[in-house]
Amino acid sequence: MLLTIPTAVTPPWTTMLGFSLLPAVVMIAGAALAVWRAPGPQLRSAILHFAAGVIFSVVAVELLPDIVQRHAPYEVGLGFGLGVVVMMGLRYLTQRLEQREAAVSEAAATTASPVTAALPWGLLVAIGIDILIDGLLLGIGFSAGAKEGTLLAIALTIELLSLGLATAVELRQGGHGKGRAVAIVAGLSLLLLAGAGIGTTVLRGATGNLLEIVLSFGLAALLFLVTEELLTEAHEETETPLLTLAFFVGFLLFLLLGMVA
Repeated sequence: MLLTIPTAVTPPWTTMLGFSLLPAVVMIAGAALAVWRAPGPQLRSAILHFAAGVIFSVVAVELLPDIVQRHAPYEVGLGFGLGVVVMMGLRYLTQRLEQREAAVSEAAATTASPVTAALPWGLLVAIGIDILIDGLLLGIGFSAGAKEGTLLAIALTIELLSLGLATAVELRQGGHGKGRAVAIVAGLSLLLLAGAGIGTTVLRGATGNLLEIVLSFGLAALLFLVTEELLTEAHEETETPLLTLAFFVGFLLFLLLGMVA
């Protein structure tokens, strides 16, 4: 039996904190699982496909109808445009950091000095920004209503599970110990709580044009996350019918949940 999630009501702080903790804890659990037994590439690709379908469903079922219903095209254009510009700017920044990190690692490999496991700061900064944005989006979701925030929290939980797995595997391949890899992922997960706190504090009680701009910004950011992050990484593996099916299963699952909840 599904619990009825109230709509169009901003939930109390305790509820938002609990749903913000869920993705963070699952991300840490994913890192712990990865250092114990790393998932195969096909399983990780399936998780990414499923997460993309879930987030796409939340956008289509919850956020987009709310945005269209308000009939504010200028605010939608402004918020959506800002979302695209910000996400593309962040993509450019993180790519530059990753390129710089790769150049430093290559230069260190040519020296005769002892090799130490240096932190991949480019990768960590990129992941940190991604998690912070996820937290802000979670705050945006709860500003639209308890139902939207709850479904988005569940969707982000699946995404961060995959991110925790991938980050821990990358750190282990870089020569970092199991405990250190999990600790680094745990530190990154705190950015989700920070982002959610900022989002709910700034947006709590927002109405009218401001809320429309913020929701449109979140819409663009989530679409960017699905198309340029999750699906791009998922397609690094050879595509199979089962992997493609995982996307549609995720979409359908949350479509039905949004209808009956």
